[in-house]
Amino acid sequence: MLENPNIKFPVKNTGITYIKPTIKNKKKIIVGDYSYYADKDFEKQVTHCYPWYKEKLIIGKFCAIAKGAQFMMNGANHLVDGASSYPFHIFKNWEHISWPEQKLNIKGDTVIGNDVWIGQDARILPGVKIGDGAIIGAFAVVAKDIPPYSIAVGNPARVVKKRFSDKLIKHLLKIKWWNWPVKKIKANLDIIAHGSEKEILKLK
Repeated sequence: MLENPNIKFPVKNTGITYIKPTIKNKKKIIVGDYSYYADKDFEKQVTHCYPWYKEKLIIGKFCAIAKGAQFMMNGANHLVDGASSYPFHIFKNWEHISWPEQKLNIKGDTVIGNDVWIGQDARILPGVKIGDGAIIGAFAVVAKDIPPYSIAVGNPARVVKKRFSDKLIKHLLKIKWWNWPVKKIKANLDIIAHGSEKEILKLK
């Protein structure tokens, strides 16, 4: 079924869902082909995604997102330098309050690269950038950017190791196999999935 990224349930009787064809809020949530969520209704996992903010959640191709992982958007931020942190401006009849958006610490788009694995119940905070090939451990709270092909765990999440040598990481970021035609991906699937460094370095 790999050839069709637009089916909702690619693996029968598992609840695994291809995210892209399920998204309703396409202006705010952009997801690449074959990225999946290990449950139903991924969109509920994107919290505080309010229309008065311009930020987006952008997820690349071939990402594996475990059940319970959540993406907190900038709407979670409150003003904290006044006498009150209460968000008066979002409620009816309180809209007249001045709204200094620059003080809300709006951090822009949240961007998840390609081939990223996000573990169960991880939390991705607003504006975070996670690089291609990164792995986020279960229950991690990601408050800062994570470099490509790094493994990050904990609360707050910290990088504990690189997945591969710098040479191999550079090569993978150059060839961007996730952008290849499906036919080419399938022809090289054994190497992509479990090939040696020597074999992967031969891919072009």
